[in-house]
Order: sequence, then structure tokens, then C-alpha cells
Amino acid sequence: MTSPVTARDRAKAERSDAILHAAARLFAARGYSGVSLEDIGAAVGVSGPAVYRHFAGKQALLGAVLVKVSEDLIRGGQRVAEEAPTADERMRALIRFHVDFALGNAEVIQVQDRDLAYLSDSDRADVRRLQRSYIELWMSALSPLHAAAEGGVDQDELRLRVQACFGLINSTPHSTRAAARQRSATATVLVAMAEAALRATT
Repeated sequence: MTSPVTARDRAKAERSDAILHAAARLFAARGYSGVSLEDIGAAVGVSGPAVYRHFAGKQALLGAVLVKVSEDLIRGGQRVAEEAPTADERMRALIRFHVDFALGNAEVIQVQDRDLAYLSDSDRADVRRLQRSYIELWMSALSPLHAAAEGGVDQDELRLRVQACFGLINSTPHSTRAAARQRSATATVLVAMAEAALRATT
């Protein structure tokens, strides 16, 4: 039997979430090396040492940010893939999911692209494992769409297409201000471009 969640538990969880969001925002703006625990604490109205009540240190906080985004991607991707009834719809659902995720989490994705090297060995291994699983999910969805091609498409090319597609989607939200101001129009363009890139014949 689990213990009931108390108001104190909820407050602690909310504060931890606030710290994670502040850390992601500051890491994106200044880089991991340019941010201190005091900066992160000040962003949520607590002292730097108070952050230790939630996270072991700045590196652990970076790990929590990047492991969480990787977990959210794989869980969300698996959910939309399982709900799609056909191969075409599965691929489109994954593309739409990733575009929405990238536009809604541009700061975290920017941190992942730039600051992965600062993770502990354990957190880096977890992020890499989750990333591989997410890539493989996309490869499995893409493979049937090229199955009829002469000679087929091998695993290396599937991986290349998927990773190139991620590069297209992930780079846009933090490389142009228009992406944030015109989210719906940006999403429409990115979905169309991503699908064309994944399906392109050679």
C-alpha cells in the first residue's frame, strides 16, 4: 500500500520541476559552464544551497534535464506509434509528435545538442541508450515505407535518414525567431519537409 501524497510532497515536486525548467532555460541561454547553482536558485526564488535539497549538484541537475527529455521522447514516440493503424500513419504520427516536441522544448533540445559532454558517465550512458531506442523506433516505422524499393534500404541508410530528419527538425526552433512566433505555420512546414526527406528516393 502506497503512502498518500501530502501537500509537502506536491510542493517539493513542483519546486523540483521549477528548478529543472529554470536550469534548462539558463543552460540554453548561457551554456552549462556559464551557469551556477546560485543562478538557478535565484531564478526560482531560492538560494543556491537550497537547490541541493532537490539535486546533488549542477552536473546532476543537467543529467536530470537531459535524461527526462530523452525519456519523454521515447515514451511519447512509443505511444503515438502504437496508436497508428498503418505504416504511413505511424510515420506521420511520429513526425508530428517530434515536431511538436521540438517546438515546445527548444531550450532543452539546444542543451542536449551542446552540453552532452558535461554529463556524468552514468547519465551520458542513459541518454545514449534512450536516444538509440528512439532512433530504432523511427527506423522500424520507416522501414516498411521503403520495403518495395529496388534492393530495399539497409539499416545504415535508415539510420542516416532518421538522424538527418532529427537534425532538420531540432535545429529550426532555436535557429530562427520566426519558428517561435509562428508555431503552427512552422510545424506545417517542418512536417512536410521531414516526410519528404524520409521518403526521398535515391
